[in-house]
Amino acid sequence: MVDILHALPAVTALRQAHSRWIIDWVVEPHWSALLTSRTSSGTRDERTQPVVDRIHLAPTKQWRKAPLSRQTLSEIVGLRRSLKAANYDVVIDLQGALRSAVVGSLAGCRRLVGESVPREKAATLFFSDPVVTFGTHVIEQDLELASAIAGDLLTYVPPGLPVDAEAEAWADRIMPMGGHPAVLLNPGAGWGAKRWPVERYGAVAKGLMARGFRILVNTGPGEEGLAAAITREAGGQADAVTTLNCNLAHLIAATRRVSLAIAGDTGPLHLACALGRPVVGIYGPTDPGRNGPFGTEFKVLRNPESVRDHRRHVEPEAGLLTIEPEDVLRAADALLYPETAHEPESEIAL
Repeated sequence: MVDILHALPAVTALRQAHSRWIIDWVVEPHWSALLTSRTSSGTRDERTQPVVDRIHLAPTKQWRKAPLSRQTLSEIVGLRRSLKAANYDVVIDLQGALRSAVVGSLAGCRRLVGESVPREKAATLFFSDPVVTFGTHVIEQDLELASAIAGDLLTYVPPGLPVDAEAEAWADRIMPMGGHPAVLLNPGAGWGAKRWPVERYGAVAKGLMARGFRILVNTGPGEEGLAAAITREAGGQADAVTTLNCNLAHLIAATRRVSLAIAGDTGPLHLACALGRPVVGIYGPTDPGRNGPFGTEFKVLRNPESVRDHRRHVEPEAGLLTIEPEDVLRAADALLYPETAHEPESEIAL
């Protein structure tokens, strides 16, 4: 999810600079809602499919579970056939992983463009055109890659995300016009070291409710208990806390309507950024200079002693635990009430 959201500004800029080009995307089925919404039309609609012309589905996570099964081999052959049939002029790997480079190579295209120093070094074995990038943030690096194939110097533009009519109607029902403004909390994380304690999210929720905000808690599969814990810590006011255990299209629609999002280095945080919503990022072992909020108003909280570490530790990183609910509330106030709030001491500027 995060990789797609980081790549979208570059591809959106490419679309705007060269509107007549055909731009297709290979994506895991689970994340296709970031690129297109449900529609009965067979043509690209700028609201439901604002960036790409066609989507190729590559369920690589399923393939890894049964790499030699008949279904896996059949799907790989089918993907290769459809990619080669498109006769692309260039393929660009914006993920920089061995998996994405291998999938890109299935197109049989003469040009496969990627970073000279990608996330996974082995990916360079597949690149015909390695590009030296100078940006610090992943979004800046992706813009440099897209510029290399566009022949133009592309600059940041807000990413194009689809509008799903059914999801928008659902969001209107749970967040009616004239209701209390809402703040989105996302207490989960990809691994334990990035996960700020749920009890502290509960304290933040309680403080925001006292300020008149409604709380939306986004949870993924198996995280429902986190929302219950936040409600409990916030004083048990279930009517003021709404759990969003929803699909991706619904999450996009709900996030469009919030006044603020608060989360760690997770997909929903970067989704809020992509939608131009103010965010408070609570960071520990990941580097906000490279993977932090971008393209919107934000505050990042991170202990200066936290060290970049992508090992999947179970327990929260030590520096993450030095961030208190009061720090997060001050950062939230600075974004919600910019004319009156004080800057939090643990803020870093990006």
